[in-house]
Amino acid sequence: MRYQPDHKLEARARLIEAAGRGFRRRGYGGIGVDGLAKEAGVTSGAFYGHFKSKDAAFEEALLAGLEELRAAVLGMQEQHGAAWAEALVDFYLGEKRTCELGASCALQSLTPDVQRADPALKALFESKVKSLAAAIAQGLTGDDAQRSAKAWALIAILTGAVTLARSVDDPATADQIAASARSSALALVNGS
Repeated sequence: MRYQPDHKLEARARLIEAAGRGFRRRGYGGIGVDGLAKEAGVTSGAFYGHFKSKDAAFEEALLAGLEELRAAVLGMQEQHGAAWAEALVDFYLGEKRTCELGASCALQSLTPDVQRADPALKALFESKVKSLAAAIAQGLTGDDAQRSAKAWALIAILTGAVTLARSVDDPATADQIAASARSSALALVNGS
């Protein structure tokens, strides 16, 4: 059977997406290649046909997840105009906080594993996060330094709040964390 020319690229994209779900759900140390292959619905051999190692799959999943977030920011800026930041804050503290962990944001769910990664992965992560911060900054007010500072603070508020809210057992406490973070994030963005 002959495959279409883009079949391998599509298969790889599906594997990256599945690996991302597996890593977000279970963490780097909580899932192996067999689990990642199962998440993707392929054999371990097929998995190794696309990735030389679990580390390589983690890198690809992390970078794809961060790019997905950057693209979402740019999409919200385009779709919501001046109200984009509030839409982002509400989406991140709402849907991305309460969704199934496998569908959560890579920035919030995979960063703890990056802390323990080698310098090469940290450098790739830093590059992608800087690109995310630049995308956020372009939609904010102020001079370059002010927009950059606001962007980094917004990233920290949102990812920290979601991480903390997902880590408590009481839904009311999680909601309180999200509401407090929302107020702080919007005050930051609106300059109050």
